[in-house]
Amino acid sequence: MKKILSIIAVMLVVITALALPVSAATSYYTYTYSINGKDLRSPDAYVPDMEINSAYMGLSDAARMRELYPDLTEDELKAKMVDIKVPTDLEVDENENVYIVDRDNNRVVVLDPYYKLKFIIDSFRNLSGNIDYLKAPQGVFITDEKNVNGVTEAAKIYVCDTGNERILKFDINGNFISEIGKPQSELYDSTDVYRPIALAVDRYDRLYVVSNTSDNGIIVMTDNGEFTGYIGAQEVAISTWDKVWRRFQTDEQKEHTASAAAAVYNNIALEKEKNVIYVTISPNDESAIASSISNKSKDGTNAPVKMLNAAGSELMRRNGFYPPSGEVDFTSSLGVAATDKSKLISGPSKIVDVAVGPENTWSIIDNKRSKVFTYDYDGNLLFAFGDTGDLLGNISKDALDAVVYQGDKMLLLDRTKNSFTVYSRTEYGDVLIAALKNQNERRYDEAIADWTEVLKRNANFDAAYIGIGNALYRNQKYELAMEQYQYAYDTENYSTAYSEVRQQWVAEYLWLIPIIVGVVCVAIFFAAKAINKVNKRTATSGKKRTYVQELLYGFHLILHPFDGFWDLKHEKRGSVRAGTTYLIVTIATIYYQSIGSGYVTNPQGNYITIWGALLSVCIPLALWIVANWCITTLFDGEGSFKDIYIASTYSLLPLVLTTIPVTIASNFVLASELKMITLVTTFGFIWLGLLLFFGMMITHDYTIGKNVITTLATIVGMICIMFMVLLFSTLLGKLVGFVTNIVTEIRYRI
Repeated sequence: MKKILSIIAVMLVVITALALPVSAATSYYTYTYSINGKDLRSPDAYVPDMEINSAYMGLSDAARMRELYPDLTEDELKAKMVDIKVPTDLEVDENENVYIVDRDNNRVVVLDPYYKLKFIIDSFRNLSGNIDYLKAPQGVFITDEKNVNGVTEAAKIYVCDTGNERILKFDINGNFISEIGKPQSELYDSTDVYRPIALAVDRYDRLYVVSNTSDNGIIVMTDNGEFTGYIGAQEVAISTWDKVWRRFQTDEQKEHTASAAAAVYNNIALEKEKNVIYVTISPNDESAIASSISNKSKDGTNAPVKMLNAAGSELMRRNGFYPPSGEVDFTSSLGVAATDKSKLISGPSKIVDVAVGPENTWSIIDNKRSKVFTYDYDGNLLFAFGDTGDLLGNISKDALDAVVYQGDKMLLLDRTKNSFTVYSRTEYGDVLIAALKNQNERRYDEAIADWTEVLKRNANFDAAYIGIGNALYRNQKYELAMEQYQYAYDTENYSTAYSEVRQQWVAEYLWLIPIIVGVVCVAIFFAAKAINKVNKRTATSGKKRTYVQELLYGFHLILHPFDGFWDLKHEKRGSVRAGTTYLIVTIATIYYQSIGSGYVTNPQGNYITIWGALLSVCIPLALWIVANWCITTLFDGEGSFKDIYIASTYSLLPLVLTTIPVTIASNFVLASELKMITLVTTFGFIWLGLLLFFGMMITHDYTIGKNVITTLATIVGMICIMFMVLLFSTLLGKLVGFVTNIVTEIRYRI
């Protein structure tokens, strides 16, 4: 018996040691995104604790309701004891009381910090002394207690009484104070339908009201209801076809088109410390958002969430890999919880609410996918989580309508279940917030330690490298900061740190810069003078051109294209061997650009092989030469295939002359100076294009008009050749497969 008991005890110890805690397995997938848009699994920052429904709140507890409302009759009490039905908003005040807007029951339910019923706002006695009622409310906002000129001013509750087209103000105990009706002003269009669905009130008692029928922006009013204007009006998104069609429309039709295309705001949140507002938008054109995400646009024109100041100016920082718009890879099931990878939700996120979190973080919710996306103040994605389903922590499909923070907890509202779920911050989340706190409070050594702890738990977390880099930068350790920024592919901050290093280098070697510039300028001057002297002597010598003379002639040709191409063909100043040399040098230049570009221009360190460089140059050039020869043969062109080849290869020289110095300079420029690099590169390609155009005109002895036609025909010919090659390769592949199948079948039969 002792042996049996000992074995059982050992088994229990082993099972206990191997068992995972229940909280270790969540019903969703927490992740961030890499620079390439790939999901990177992350530790859970928040885990679900409990689901709060009407029964838990105490709405069906008769004893509790009688205690709260001792003066009500039994029928009146039963009228209040109904379950939440279609909640639309969720808010938390500074004392962590929770407010739920119960739309279909025409009330606001107020809970204590432990989610037990405190009181209900459903009716009140108005200023006329009559009993008044809420009708289909949709939003609520609670101000903080504040000190005004030495006088303490209590917190207030503002309710968007949508059905009655008004805003109601109550004290913190739910007693009615005043009613704010439809804005009254000559600046406000009195014909507009006014349906307030969300609002925020700043420290100066300005009301920022979202009306779901207004496409003019956020309505700004005083606490007395005086209309002061609109802020944040959205740009009208009109398709290319509509832009063309508008030329033939009347003024009324144009106005209708613009109104139909304008996006409207759907929710709002206030960042109280900085006194700025976050607003979310219901766009009419999802393709514009998809395009901005795909292009990693920093422009907030088509952003589904914005940060505005009191004047309506857009302040949001978008320094992350992708703009803060929710899901990045919205064409696949990426990011869907492991419980059901077969689910596929297409299109960009549908953002319906925003909440301000601790240490300048903020979260948005994707109603389409039931997900939460949390960002820091700079727009870096900290974590994303959530999924649809019936498990604790999941939200019903298309039912995630509100998000709010309650201290170190996050509350998510499920409209279908008529409940909200409480999520607690994990140890990983605590370390993350501690790192941000130390960073914001300029305790940089502590911030580095916290970010290092974050990386121990999540080595793929790019924001941690940025946080360490920021701390090192502020400690004036610029080179170490640059190294951290490189890990996170953060070219903006890298450039900021590098500018300090470059400034120190310039201050130390200032005397050397004019010497280097002078030497380079003198070298270019004498080289150009020598090349020009050789070209002049060669033109009058009458002797056979040497290989070096043929090469140097290219420098004359690119600066004097008209007589240059004429002599190239008729005076035989060039040759196939020199042209081939220029082709080889161009291939080498493209390869050097790939491996020699600086970090700012190539943060991911991507490069092509020498074979890739060869194909990237030779294929377009071969298509151009073959297509031009085919077309000009039909259009009485005087140039042979050899002439076209020589003229085309000589035209490549500007690409070499601009690409090499640009590639060298890319190792010393900042992100803000990249436009100069792009400008020089673009100039090189334009120069190349002009040389090809005039080279073909002179080679074939065409007029400008005829050359334009043949050039366009050549481009079409290039497309046709590519199509035929693709078609032939496809047919050849099918033929090989067909023959292979026949041979395999014969083998099996025999």
